[in-house]
Amino acid sequence: MKLAQRLFYYLGGFAIGLIILFFFLGGKNASCDYSPSARVLKNIRIKKRAFSKEAIDNMKTYQVDTADVSLILTEGSVDFSKSNTKLDSCRTYFIEGSTRKKSIYMLIENCDSVAKINILNKSD
Repeated sequence: MKLAQRLFYYLGGFAIGLIILFFFLGGKNASCDYSPSARVLKNIRIKKRAFSKEAIDNMKTYQVDTADVSLILTEGSVDFSKSNTKLDSCRTYFIEGSTRKKSIYMLIENCDSVAKINILNKSD
């Protein structure tokens, strides 16, 4: 078999494989959250959120709403050195992020079915 024929068969099979791949994965909302920070943020985002009284008061003071909290949970970063991940029931994560020129940090208690935002403060 000549090199041109091999190349033709290879490219033909590759094109068919791409078409099949796009057909199966085209309509799905597949994501690649491989880093530990991305996995923690995704886990918190999919759970029901509860806010402590202190967090609600600080949200009113700093003019932060739940859309800002969702943005921080999407684009923020988890500081594992300030987090307590060794607990069995509810792990505590320290998350930092910024929105509308405000730097915010949150301390979130991540339980099985609920993520409770205990502390929400403005970073200096």
